[in-house]
Amino acid sequence: MERLQILGHKQSGYLAEDQQSASKLDLSIKETPQTVTVITAEKLRDFALTDLNSALENSATVNVEQVESDRTYYTSRGFELNNFQVDGLGLPLINSNSHGRFDTAMYERIEIVHGANGVMTGVGSPSATVNLVRKKPTSEFRGSVSGSLSSWSGKRLEGDFSGAFNDSFRGRIVVVGDDRESYLDRYANQTQMVYLVADYAPTTNTLITFGHSEHNSETDGNLWGALTLYYGDGTPTNFDVSTNIAADWSQWDVRESRSFIDVETALSDMWTLRFAYNRVRTDEDSFLFYTYLADPAVGLDPDTGLGLIGYGSEYDLDDEQDTFDAYVSGSFSAWGREHEVVVGANYSRLDYVDVSLYDFHTGNGFPVMPALENWNGNTPFPEFTDGQDGSTIENTQKAFYAQTRLAITDNFKVLLGGRWNDFERNGIGYGVDQSSAADEFIPYFGATYALTPATTVYASYTETFQAQNLRDRDFRRLPPLTGESSEVGFKTELFEGAALLSAAYFNVEQVNLGVSDGTVTNPNTGAPEQVYRAADGITSKGFEVELTGQIMQGLQGTISASAFDIDGDQLVKDYTPENLFRTSLTYRPATIENLKFGATYLWQDTISRFQGVVGESYANAGADIVTTQEAYGRLNLMANYQFSEALSLTLNVQNATDEKYINSLLWAQGYYGAPRNYSATLTYLF
Repeated sequence: MERLQILGHKQSGYLAEDQQSASKLDLSIKETPQTVTVITAEKLRDFALTDLNSALENSATVNVEQVESDRTYYTSRGFELNNFQVDGLGLPLINSNSHGRFDTAMYERIEIVHGANGVMTGVGSPSATVNLVRKKPTSEFRGSVSGSLSSWSGKRLEGDFSGAFNDSFRGRIVVVGDDRESYLDRYANQTQMVYLVADYAPTTNTLITFGHSEHNSETDGNLWGALTLYYGDGTPTNFDVSTNIAADWSQWDVRESRSFIDVETALSDMWTLRFAYNRVRTDEDSFLFYTYLADPAVGLDPDTGLGLIGYGSEYDLDDEQDTFDAYVSGSFSAWGREHEVVVGANYSRLDYVDVSLYDFHTGNGFPVMPALENWNGNTPFPEFTDGQDGSTIENTQKAFYAQTRLAITDNFKVLLGGRWNDFERNGIGYGVDQSSAADEFIPYFGATYALTPATTVYASYTETFQAQNLRDRDFRRLPPLTGESSEVGFKTELFEGAALLSAAYFNVEQVNLGVSDGTVTNPNTGAPEQVYRAADGITSKGFEVELTGQIMQGLQGTISASAFDIDGDQLVKDYTPENLFRTSLTYRPATIENLKFGATYLWQDTISRFQGVVGESYANAGADIVTTQEAYGRLNLMANYQFSEALSLTLNVQNATDEKYINSLLWAQGYYGAPRNYSATLTYLF
């Protein structure tokens, strides 16, 4: 058991030395020929990053596209990010978005591999891979209880207890209850989470880890779509940040169950066999309310604010995911040197059923809206019995993968590998046959050279493949998305190994990328629906720089910047922030060791979206309508005081300068981010 624990991850403060997301080989971050960002447990605690979206927007490269309150898309390096894994396993997100509030309490850290990750993920985009690493049991008994109060009546209670029952059996339990309202009118969320994990060592060479989690996100007053961002004459709307289009009966409940087992056994001093199984079951039930322009040519009246129609729907989604993964890894001697290799197989199954219902007969399903300034969500509950439509989809992926790290010299290492994927989809989605089948080999090449013991230069290349279920204006499925991704860079230890500086240049190209193509009336439902088109030859080229760790005595954190250029589609280029700067720093004064204070600053450049042209009924008919979000930055502050070894208090201020900004322009609609808000967390350790 002790021998297996040597494979654990070194982490101190904000700096992590090892990763498990870019390869199943035992590679440190410095030896990995791609940029890897780690959001550590300390950073999650310091800045109260209790949900996935707030954590990822503090990372070096991920852009959180908060298009609605409970549906989120993610991008990185200019492309959609849909590769989300838990402990290195998982399929791309259904429809490339996440639903509900996702609590981070059960995770020890969050790893983000920048760029394509062909060997580990198989199918997916070349943007990045997010790997959520679960907390594991500890040998020593320890526990923590924390309680939080926050703006808008927020209350949170979290417990984490871990320890050994005997020499071979350990366990851990994490529980969370989170209840909060919002700056948005009528919006509230309740989250409950329970996570149980245990490991058992039947012999000194084998470790079995197994666990289960239940996660519920229950939302009232959730957005479906968002605010109309322009009037008919092209002038921008400017609603209060609290404005919410939701009806007072809107709700979205997401219940997720996860079970897993991981068996690792040492076959010899040089070889290890590992088998893992993950089971996920999700049940979603929602009542949704959308608003759209009754006459797009007239638009929203600039004098009265009238012109919107409501659109109610009941939407239910159930999905089942099962993933099996097995591999053998080890080292071998050849040509006078030691080399590493891993060979494995993976089987994944994702089945889902979703159903939409409408009300076409009472008039309550599509009510005429007042001006949003006067909207209080009061509208009769529709009779959702009409226009039933939906999907029944089965996705299967079978894969074989192999990778080796060859020691050409003491300083020069070459990574060669690839993954063969057999992907099959069957089923009908909203009246359209979604069936497809493809098999693809995805190569991977990487090389590292240690210039000095502290500095390594690297290069890597891989390809991407992903079947798409987005639909075009004729409601036909888009062709598969393919691409290439390459990266060169360096990583160097600074301040005697207390910090790591990484810098990279990347070049990504994608073909058949699905981009928004407006809305079209669905002939089956009679309601407007978002459609997409396949864009060819979209490229993203740019640089990323990140410094992580202890920068000077008492000062630690992360400083990162990325700048890239998207070419090939003007719409994507305009709504994507191409320049990002993010920093999270904390400082502990030598004279007051019990005090720690810090700040994060999140900045992005100007984005915009072309919305069409002004209609003929206005004096400036034919003028372009463009929604613009100017460059902005958000400042978050924290302070922690350690009353004793056991008791501490953390105060956090989010958006300290009270910046007003639109969360995302990925869609034609959008809504505003949270204004200045506060939280206080009292933590007791034992």
